[in-house]
Amino acid sequence: MQNKTEQQSGRLRRKRRIRKKIFGVVSKPRMSVYRSNKAIYVQVVDDISGRTLASASSIDHDARETFKGLDKKEQAKAVGKLLAQRALQNGLEEVVFDRNGFIYHGRVAAVAEGAREGGLRF
Repeated sequence: MQNKTEQQSGRLRRKRRIRKKIFGVVSKPRMSVYRSNKAIYVQVVDDISGRTLASASSIDHDARETFKGLDKKEQAKAVGKLLAQRALQNGLEEVVFDRNGFIYHGRVAAVAEGAREGGLRF
C-alpha cells in the first residue's frame, strides 16, 4: 500500500506531464481543478499574464447556502456551473481543461460536466 507522500508525488508527476501540453492563453484560458478531501476548487487562469480570470469553490461565501445538503459529487457539479456562470460574465466561452494530475473520474468529471452545462466549451 502506498503512503500519502508516494500518492502525492505520483499526482505531481502526472501534473507536470499534463502541464507540458496544456497552456492557457487569453483567447482560451486554462481551467484548473484542485480536489481536496473536503472541498473542490476551480479557477480559470491566463498563463501568459499569470492572472486568475474567474474562480469558484465549494467553500465560497456567496454560494455556501446552495451547497448545503448536497453530497461532494453534486457540490462539484454545482461548482462547475458557478464557474461557468462567472466565466461567461467575464466574456470567456472556451477553455482548456486541466485536471491537475487527478484522475478524470468522480468529482473532477462532475466539475467538467457542470461547466459544460453552464455553457463553457472545452
